[in-house]
Amino acid sequence: MTTPDLTGLRIIHRAMRGDLHRLVALTEHLTATTPTRARAIAHFVGRVTHTIHQHHTREDEIVWPLIERSAGAAADLADLTEDHSLLDPLLNEAGAAADAFAAGGDAKPLHLALKRLSELLDEHIEEEERRIFPVVLQYVTEKDWADAETRIRKGADIRFDLCWIGQYATPEEMARIRRMGGPVVALMVALLRPGHRRRQRLIFG
Repeated sequence: MTTPDLTGLRIIHRAMRGDLHRLVALTEHLTATTPTRARAIAHFVGRVTHTIHQHHTREDEIVWPLIERSAGAAADLADLTEDHSLLDPLLNEAGAAADAFAAGGDAKPLHLALKRLSELLDEHIEEEERRIFPVVLQYVTEKDWADAETRIRKGADIRFDLCWIGQYATPEEMARIRRMGGPVVALMVALLRPGHRRRQRLIFG
């Protein structure tokens, strides 16, 4: 049996953690900024938190049931599912703090909210990759995993995800994605990259 390809999931995990780390660092000492930049920061926080919420919701609805069907007693997802229930209040807190910041508020509440969210997500993803990835590779078929990824993509913001892939994938991972997704995926990443970089420069300098 050919094992599932976890490349896409690894990149998305890396991107979620990486952009939260960058936002935490950005907001730690952020004082005066322009209204345009404040709105851009808040919008980006909203995109990141929305994508994290969608990601763990799709895990609950699609990935966890697949793992339980495939691995049976070898899969213990209870505490990881509990983490998902703890993430939602932190995602909501970060979103509300971002809106307040865009309206002229202080960056400190946004920094603290992002820091709490980032710390929990780091811990959750490290545990998930340590415990669940080996179970997926051992028990889930390549076809079932590919079918699950197709279902997950239907509810995703593909443009945002492709920007993340272009930013966080290693050259080896990009080569693999090109082989799997074909020239259209590579072309879309290339077309989206300039706009993504402009937005990133506005936000992060």
